[in-house]
Amino acid sequence: MTRWFEDIVIDEAFPLGSHTFNADEIIRFATLYDPQYFHLDAAAAQHSHFGGLVASGWHTVSVGHRKMVDALFAEEERLRAEGREPGVSGPSPGVNSMVFKVPVRPGDTVSYELVVTGKRASNSIPGWGLLFNKLTAVNQRGELVYRADLVGFSKLRDYVMPLRLRLLLALTKVPFIGALFKRGS
Repeated sequence: MTRWFEDIVIDEAFPLGSHTFNADEIIRFATLYDPQYFHLDAAAAQHSHFGGLVASGWHTVSVGHRKMVDALFAEEERLRAEGREPGVSGPSPGVNSMVFKVPVRPGDTVSYELVVTGKRASNSIPGWGLLFNKLTAVNQRGELVYRADLVGFSKLRDYVMPLRLRLLLALTKVPFIGALFKRGS
């Protein structure tokens, strides 16, 4: 999230945009990354339990991730245009769950949305907070095609390192003491 941790509002929805999948791109993605017959061959897929060509779940995820990154950059630009300093996003420590509910077929338009469902200060990385996010993807019929529970880091704007941590950090820079710290780890 390109907002400071302190500015993140729980349960605020961020529409990420939509994408219409077509057969050529489904086959192109599958050829490169997920070459299973139901992603590659419409005729063969017709006789499968999917009843036709379907996009790889990873294709659906990749499009959604791109939409999310594009939305983060747009949010950063919006904040700068308002004269505000955007926050700092960090990496994701993981995905807690991911489900694919309905196959994505050629011609389907999938709309993505991100909602921050919770947040807390990090216990292990001073100055950062954890954001708990729900990413959903819904087709043009309102059917949920994909949902993921993601975790991401966001920097705290108003963080001041406690004195004991500043002292420990300073001690690691003293040659003899710094060597002791390195030897102990």
